[in-house]
Amino acid sequence: MKKNDIYLATGILSFAALFWLAQRLAAPGGQVTVMQDGQALGAYSLAEERELVFTDGNGGRNILVIQNGEAYMKEADCPDKLCVAQKAISKKGESIICLPHRLAVEVTAGEAAQADAVAR
Repeated sequence: MKKNDIYLATGILSFAALFWLAQRLAAPGGQVTVMQDGQALGAYSLAEERELVFTDGNGGRNILVIQNGEAYMKEADCPDKLCVAQKAISKKGESIICLPHRLAVEVTAGEAAQADAVAR
């Protein structure tokens, strides 16, 4: 290896490291959209921390928390509470659904989710 080869390799590795670091430090650009009965209630940035309360026409109540670039259902007064048991979402295409209250929370912008299984 010559001196210029070492400079070239060092330059390429430095550029790759800077690119990787810039991707990791970028603020979350995701957004969640909340729908109820097929109508959009709002779109909220995953970069802003907040706690949102949604109610349906029958007095049903859900509390959605957006924190650390993720959204999760903190509380629901539905009988099965499956929406509360679902994991926090942050990748495009992930969703939380509360069937009794007809509420859907979906990440509509941001980094795409990776496949969790290979389909043939």
